[in-house]
Amino acid sequence: MELRKFRWVVGVLLGAGSLTGCQLFAPGPPLETVSSVDIARYMGTWYEIAKYPNGFEQGCFGVTAEYTLRDDGTVRVVNVCRNADGTRNERNIEGFATVADATTNSKLTVYFFFPFGAPYWIIDLDEDYQYAVVGDPSRTFLWILSRTPTLDEATYQGILDRLPAKGYDPARLELMPQFPAQSP
Repeated sequence: MELRKFRWVVGVLLGAGSLTGCQLFAPGPPLETVSSVDIARYMGTWYEIAKYPNGFEQGCFGVTAEYTLRDDGTVRVVNVCRNADGTRNERNIEGFATVADATTNSKLTVYFFFPFGAPYWIIDLDEDYQYAVVGDPSRTFLWILSRTPTLDEATYQGILDRLPAKGYDPARLELMPQFPAQSP
């Protein structure tokens, strides 16, 4: 009986750790975020340039994220998934985000299925807010975002060159096909 109880407790703790972004199994030192984010400047449309593979975007093309600051200080999040021909499909999702670290605004928690949140940590950000790199403390997820459907090669390569120092493997990234004429 005690062994069964022990297994249940371990299962709950491991599950809670994965939901909260706990670093029980994260490789290397704790993930560092950028020192400061102006949330108002971060709002707007972002195009997904590349990502670590994940099940929830399987079959998506031309993914965009639209962030809008609400009166209550939370952020409205609308992720749009497109078909291979660029038309919107039914897999769009809406949620919200809250700032998890008000001293930097670089750590947010995103909720698509409340009350279950996921860490959204901004780990690289262009000084003009033209690109952003978003990860999570376990280094399971990674996205490279841009204000435009494409990033110039030098900028993209610079991002890739900085990823290993943050504990990410650039070889795992998949490019996200974008449609230059698409609207968010």
